[in-house]
Amino acid sequence: MSLTIDSANATGSAADDDLITAQNANGLTCSVPSSSPLAKLLKSQRTWVGPSAKERLKILRAAKSVAIVGASPNPARSSYFVGTYLLSSSNYRVYFVNPNADEILGQKAYPDLASLPEVPDIVDVFRKASDIPEVIDDVVAAGAKTVWVQLGIWNEEAALYGESKGLTVVMDRCIKVEHARFHGGLHLLGFDTGQISARKQLR
Repeated sequence: MSLTIDSANATGSAADDDLITAQNANGLTCSVPSSSPLAKLLKSQRTWVGPSAKERLKILRAAKSVAIVGASPNPARSSYFVGTYLLSSSNYRVYFVNPNADEILGQKAYPDLASLPEVPDIVDVFRKASDIPEVIDDVVAAGAKTVWVQLGIWNEEAALYGESKGLTVVMDRCIKVEHARFHGGLHLLGFDTGQISARKQLR
């Protein structure tokens, strides 16, 4: 099911809501008030599809640098764990972006993307879903081409917005897990294969 927001308000009283147009697989459509429980349920359904596994592999192989926006110096945070992995298990130049930190994992922390010494190939984002559109604007302004929104963070409108700005968008996926699965340590579906390979790993 795909959803679009009707550009016009419903006619009638001033209290009328904007309308959500819901289109079913059979092509039939219906409009419901955007504040209705049904509209809220429909909005929560995911219709946007990002890059495939092969496309994500291509992104990771082509990249030389990764900037982590929302990086934390707290070892208990997932961004710290991901940063540790990228520094130790990849050849990426890794930059940490956090205006409230001076150093993370022994590396200089930068206040924003514009302050980085180079334009990163991938901007890995650890920010809440409502912040993603603002981050996308920063990514575009910095000249980066790929925004990678970490596992557990989803904003479908932001994904579409990013694509409209010419970005490649990956969302709700962990860059550490994706990088590791292409090393042979994880099956393509994400399961640990338990195999040790003599083949040169993707770094």
